[in-house]
Amino acid sequence: MLVYLLFVIGFVLLIKGADWLIEGAVSIAQRLKVPDLVVGLTVVAFGTSAPEMSVNIIASVNDNNGLAIGNIVGSNIANVLFILGLCAVIRNLTVQRSTVIAEIPFALLAAVMVGYMVNDTLTDVNAVNQISRADGFVLIALFAVFIFYTLRLSKADVGEEVSHVPQMSVLTAVGLFVVGLAGLIVGGQWIVDGAVHIALKLGYSETFIGLTVVSIGTSLPELATSVAAVRRGNTDLAIGNVIGSNIFNIFWVLGLSAVISPVTFNVADNINIYVLIGTHLLLMLALFVGTRHQVNRWQGVVMLLCYAAYVAYLVAGT
Repeated sequence: MLVYLLFVIGFVLLIKGADWLIEGAVSIAQRLKVPDLVVGLTVVAFGTSAPEMSVNIIASVNDNNGLAIGNIVGSNIANVLFILGLCAVIRNLTVQRSTVIAEIPFALLAAVMVGYMVNDTLTDVNAVNQISRADGFVLIALFAVFIFYTLRLSKADVGEEVSHVPQMSVLTAVGLFVVGLAGLIVGGQWIVDGAVHIALKLGYSETFIGLTVVSIGTSLPELATSVAAVRRGNTDLAIGNVIGSNIFNIFWVLGLSAVISPVTFNVADNINIYVLIGTHLLLMLALFVGTRHQVNRWQGVVMLLCYAAYVAYLVAGT
């Protein structure tokens, strides 16, 4: 019973830890006169994907590869189909041209690259299906390219978001940062331990737990941020947050996980990679069907139904 309790508490620590780490780090950076743009693209960007990163690093260190890749693939699918679908139902999502022609295709590229990297036997029958350390460095290099692109393109939006962080004393900021980091580490460890225990106890695979419970839990910051943005009328921020998170999750989090420990892959799980790729293709299609560069409410409903069908498929297949 204790492991289940710690599993739930781990999510609370993970989410609150990310919030505290962001608040403390942003306040420290602002006192050091670091430009809002740099703060937004580093501290805030890292912070919103901190739950996925914490869980994946711990899973990689413990060689729980199924959980590591399941968490990322499941989070990215949930980000688009569930979070963007829900946001679109609340309000039609208007998307900037730069997001349509660059950022969403970049997220699609990330999904395709994962599919290619985990299927080594397609080019060498004697190879092991895994994201190797070399692959991990390639993903991190592409993340650096994305950060450079974002620095050149997204100055105004980032500055506005960061400026809302309240000022606090240096001691309070440092304290929040340290406590937040500790929350991420402890919460991430409890989630990994709980997920592995649940998988063994109930006969589920680590990948299944990662694709469902863990991925949804670690996507809660994106859900809260995007829904809040939509309710304020800032629909572009909502979709930008999700797409940026998906790019971040694959290129940085999964790349770092592979550098720590190569992520092996079961070819039977390729269906989840196909869903991941198809999810981004569906989003691109939605932006050109109906109102151009907009995800309408009815399209949001379709996304939610697709996500429900996917989860039902996962449950039925266990």
